Amino acid sequence: MQFTAAQISLIIQGKIEGNADAAVDSFGKIEEAKPNQLTFLANPKYEEFLYSTNASIVILNEAYELKEPIAPTLIRVPDAYSAFALLLSKYQEMAAQQMKGIQQPSYIPDSAEIGENVFIGAFAYFGQNVKVGANTKIYPNAFIGDNVQIGDNCVIHPGVKIYYGCILRNNVVIHAGTVIGSDGFGFAPQADGSYKKVPQIGNVVVEDGVEIGANTTIDRATIGSTIIKAGAKLDNLIQIAHNVEVGNNTVIAAQAGVSGSTKIGDNVMIGGQAGLVGHIQIADGSRINAQSGVSKSLKTPGTTVTGSPAHDYSSVLRSQAVFRNLPNLEKRIYELEELVKQLMAEKV
Repeated sequence: MQFTAAQISLIIQGKIEGNADAAVDSFGKIEEAKPNQLTFLANPKYEEFLYSTNASIVILNEAYELKEPIAPTLIRVPDAYSAFALLLSKYQEMAAQQMKGIQQPSYIPDSAEIGENVFIGAFAYFGQNVKVGANTKIYPNAFIGDNVQIGDNCVIHPGVKIYYGCILRNNVVIHAGTVIGSDGFGFAPQADGSYKKVPQIGNVVVEDGVEIGANTTIDRATIGSTIIKAGAKLDNLIQIAHNVEVGNNTVIAAQAGVSGSTKIGDNVMIGGQAGLVGHIQIADGSRINAQSGVSKSLKTPGTTVTGSPAHDYSSVLRSQAVFRNLPNLEKRIYELEELVKQLMAEKV
């Protein structure tokens, strides 16, 4: 597929500087781009490459002032990074539109309801009474359990497993190897020291616009639903336990773990390898730094915490400043001790 600067500018609502007929057929990094490729500049660290890039078209912030003439055609936008992301999304959509139909071999029972323009890859397995909305793409080796509902415009990548009764709303993306709806970790301790499994009869509900990274696991609820709310973004290798709620537009980085029945608010940011204990609440807008261990509820919106056990970020910075000065403080204490000894000796 080939596009001109004029066509691209219409998609991202940009202003052209240069040849509107300049055409591109692929994308490239600004430092490596070749002729007939499109790139962008958003990070000042890559500014030097703007003047040497071989790209034919560059998306650029409208506030950026050129320091010297450049060869590529420019498309000016308020936010180059967001505009480039939009363009990539449109490109993916156009490529995906060409994928339709059901590849064989695959198993889809007569009870399944399949919407229009759906793609189902080879070796996919559907349980009974599955519902799939229009324009959804389900890639090879996916497992879709009994009574699962998948909405419109979803993308289920290879090897995803969605257990029985789980619900995915519209525009959900789930990457390869992720498991939705496996049993929650529920075991009742017995008098003899053994553990009796507590049946997990709930489900998982993934709301509109959620994206879930590769090899993430989201456990079904014991009773009720584990809920990933609209707009949330989960990275790779995350564990979400039973009956957890992840708020709207919350983002969680890789290798984080959330224990059972914890409620995470809206617009929360959780760093990589953070751990949250069960049955706590995280207020809207909270920030949890990487490798933090959160053992208590964060009740004040906008709170930032770090460390394990996690506590207020600003107080941690002050403590770190004191820690860096410990060698000097130790030296001063030693000098004071010696001075006290001298003064005491003079009195004797």
